Amino acid sequence: MNDRALPTKDRLILSAATLFRTRGYHGVGLADLLADAKAPKGSLYHHFPNGKSDLAMAAATSASDEMLRLIAASFDGADTFKDGATTLCYKLAKLFDITGWDTCPIAATLFEGPDNEEFRAHASHIYEGWIAEVHDHAARSGLSDEDARAKSEHLFMLIQGGWTLARARRNSDVIRQMTDRL
Repeated sequence: MNDRALPTKDRLILSAATLFRTRGYHGVGLADLLADAKAPKGSLYHHFPNGKSDLAMAAATSASDEMLRLIAASFDGADTFKDGATTLCYKLAKLFDITGWDTCPIAATLFEGPDNEEFRAHASHIYEGWIAEVHDHAARSGLSDEDARAKSEHLFMLIQGGWTLARARRNSDVIRQMTDRL
């Protein structure tokens, strides 16, 4: 299915997620978003009454939903926490190679956007959701609640830092090697 076959709202979210990830929130204008989504101007405000900021929140949520699916797929069927984490790191390294060393879509959208509490709170909610998803899989693998929380937060910190270091080095092997640090 081509992007034009998607409903206008979905095209706007997809375009925003891609453009914010590659250019940052401030590097993208409304005309860029509308042109990329092949959407009329009125549709932006119809679907996102507060314009670009509402669209940024939706784009971050969409990107987060993809990450949650990636986490679930990585840990599905894994015998141990380390097995699931290793699969996740390898999937992220592949994604890193495909995206061409871009930044985290949540950070590019919500932290490089306007300095407001709503964006920071949404980023916190998203990241806590990722940690909770990993925690659930860690607990399922037999870790105590305390160990599952600690390992989930540690993995999140490794992923964020590993992605940044991989960007600097332009080398996805950094991400693949993260599980050696667990």
